[in-house]
Amino acid sequence: MEMFEVKAELERTAKVLADFRGSLDLDNKEAQIAEIDERMVEPNFWDDQQKAQGVINELNALKETVHGYRDLLETQENLELTHELLKDEPDAELEKDMVAEMKEFMKSLDEFELQLLLSEPYDKNNAILELHPGAGGTESQDWGSMLLRMYTRWGEKRGFKVETLDYLPGDEAGIKSVTLLFKGHNAYGYLKAEKGVHRLVRISPFDSSGRRHTSFVSCDIMPEFNDEIEIDIRTEDLKIDTYRASGAGGQHINTTDSAVRITHLPTNTVVSCQSERSQIKNRDHAMKMLKSKLYQLRIEEQEQKLADIRGEQKEIGWGSQIRSYVFHPYSMVKDHRTSTESGNVQGVMDGELDPFINAYLRSRLNQ
Repeated sequence: MEMFEVKAELERTAKVLADFRGSLDLDNKEAQIAEIDERMVEPNFWDDQQKAQGVINELNALKETVHGYRDLLETQENLELTHELLKDEPDAELEKDMVAEMKEFMKSLDEFELQLLLSEPYDKNNAILELHPGAGGTESQDWGSMLLRMYTRWGEKRGFKVETLDYLPGDEAGIKSVTLLFKGHNAYGYLKAEKGVHRLVRISPFDSSGRRHTSFVSCDIMPEFNDEIEIDIRTEDLKIDTYRASGAGGQHINTTDSAVRITHLPTNTVVSCQSERSQIKNRDHAMKMLKSKLYQLRIEEQEQKLADIRGEQKEIGWGSQIRSYVFHPYSMVKDHRTSTESGNVQGVMDGELDPFINAYLRSRLNQ
């Protein structure tokens, strides 16, 4: 990056920050932070743990926005001062440091902008992710375990707490299904970009003839709900089963029937949870998951009705993959919705998903 490019970027980023200031209503957010801080020192604040946690999450989100903006503004001002200094007194080493800082600043600004764009209902919620391998037996089940590792790595890099709610191991390798909970601000906002079918092309390690195989895994994403929505679930519509919990590799978590499976009979929606040793806690988790799934079904039905009105044809099935991961005959990961590509397949499998997620979220804003 040359100095004239730095100057142009500083002018652009200054305008972006000015636009942010006009839309963020920082004074109001700072007043909200002060009000919540006062509420948190009240003696009865922790009487309702769930409500208190919700307030803390709200506070953290407000602080992230206000402090994030202040930090960016301070960096912008420092860069402008350094740029003016270099015009008067050229210094090759200082210029090199400034260019490096400018590049990091531009990345931080893009990230901040993306977080502000996550303003749809429930974007801020925790996210429930489910992986279900398609037909193909061991090959697709192994692909499912690879995606499980990829999303776990991504979540940990992002600072989310990742919990396994349900895990059904494959017969020989991989998984038959898995359900993860990503806890953290905007978890659903980011992960909703991953909903769809993921396709793998590789030389199968399970094929002694060394032939190339194509495998599919569907990824479903839902926001986790507590009391934000009203979903009428009648007891007589539920079939509740209990079974012995098992973890990765088939190792029993305990020797009691603590795992819970709930089937919503009218919609044939099934949820399972085995993350807790207590059957009661697993049942509570499963009911939250069911609530989320039924809400997701409601949204999808509304979207389908709108699509029918507009005359849109939406293909549903294994042919509608959102992303392909090609290991052979070349290395490439390509998102078919945005045409975003990466030749660093191993990096993607190690959780470097942000370029794909960010491109998808930005593309939705332009629709």
